[in-house]
Amino acid sequence: MKISTFNLFVSLMLVAGSAFAAIKTEVVDYKDGSTELEGFLAYDDQNSAPRPAVLIVHQWGGLGDYEKMRAQMLAEAGYVAFAIDVYGKGIRPVDPVERARLSGLFRSDRALFRQRELAALNHIKLDPRVVATKVVVIGYCFGGMGALEMARAGAGIVGAVSFHGGLSNPNPQDIQNMTMPIAVHHGSIDPFVPLPEVFQFKSEMDAAQIDYLFTSYGNAVHSFTDPSAGDDPSQGAAYNEKADKRSWESLLVFLKEVAPLN
Repeated sequence: MKISTFNLFVSLMLVAGSAFAAIKTEVVDYKDGSTELEGFLAYDDQNSAPRPAVLIVHQWGGLGDYEKMRAQMLAEAGYVAFAIDVYGKGIRPVDPVERARLSGLFRSDRALFRQRELAALNHIKLDPRVVATKVVVIGYCFGGMGALEMARAGAGIVGAVSFHGGLSNPNPQDIQNMTMPIAVHHGSIDPFVPLPEVFQFKSEMDAAQIDYLFTSYGNAVHSFTDPSAGDDPSQGAAYNEKADKRSWESLLVFLKEVAPLN
């Protein structure tokens, strides 16, 4: 597999940072009612002070290596990172048909989606390493939609960030709950998030005078931050190294604004 320049850079930074930080990772069992969930926690064990947390909402395949990698990158940056589980413990679909079915279930039932996310939020707020009033939610693809749903729920977070996520809002009245800053990172030619959906999202945000950042990356399609998406934009989903790097750097700036470490 070809290693991108950006991901090689990230790997080198993680190795270099190990001299100054001791990144610990844990598999975390928690629940939404009777539903068992299994998340992934990453943090700098050398830092004893409470710090802001970032929840990571997974893509349509469920919590996997990609989200765990992002959690470790955020831990290197100084945050407590919690990659959450929306589907349930052990439910990690590989077949595209099953992935579409499961993600579609939560896409059509936003209340259930929010409920699963809130279970993770409530769990991480009790962690002694976390400043409970400084939690940001980010998400990728399916998870990007989830990050926006958390903001629309008025969940007591300080920011929400969507990477190549769906923008549809079946409950427009909920936009009044978006009192925190929002950032959206979008592929300019993403066929899965068509222009009418983009226009509608921006129109709603502007009408409600929401504090938001909307960045459209040229020549980028769906899943532009994920190297496993391949390199053929004609398929509708593909990795774009420039968009990946730029959107990550933008995320770090956003985090410093809404959830500063000091």
